[in-house]
Amino acid sequence: MDQNLIKQCKTGQRQAQFLLYEECFPWLIQVCMRYMQDEDEARSILNVGFLKILDGLKSYRPEVPFEAWCKRIMINTIIDAFRKTQTQRRKVDLIEMDQASVNRHVDYNLADLALDASQYEWMIQQLPEMPRKVFNLFAIDGFTHAEIGKFLSISAGTSKWYLNVARENLKKMVSELLNLENSQLKAARSKIS
Repeated sequence: MDQNLIKQCKTGQRQAQFLLYEECFPWLIQVCMRYMQDEDEARSILNVGFLKILDGLKSYRPEVPFEAWCKRIMINTIIDAFRKTQTQRRKVDLIEMDQASVNRHVDYNLADLALDASQYEWMIQQLPEMPRKVFNLFAIDGFTHAEIGKFLSISAGTSKWYLNVARENLKKMVSELLNLENSQLKAARSKIS
């Protein structure tokens, strides 16, 4: 990141702040979209988080990677927003899993070849709210279960449980998607022969 631009932002120059926003927007919106299902909600959280970034620039140290510093502020903003609404949403919708889907074997090497990143992102967005948040915090952002528990006001054990729910749901979705693609491939082959 351009340290000169950051210095200009620290002095309150609006044009520099706008340029910084434009530079940061593409990767900050991706962070927000991992946690929000609605793009408008993600943009709203991004704007709140960016204001916190601008306010916090006075404490930013150049030896810390700027993107990592911003990402941490954005994730904390997302967690704060979640805490505010958590009391309103005590009920968690879980995708019911039948035993056959839990025990089904999925060849993940085949999944890696057949699926692209956008399909994985879509599947993560389909997870229920709490499993999605825990999965993102643990698997993508690298927080420990103890840290996640503090962020979300749950125990580390509950965090592990939500991660397991997310993994099982993702396994089921990958398996269903691969089965669908295999059946479409077989149907196409049968039309050729």
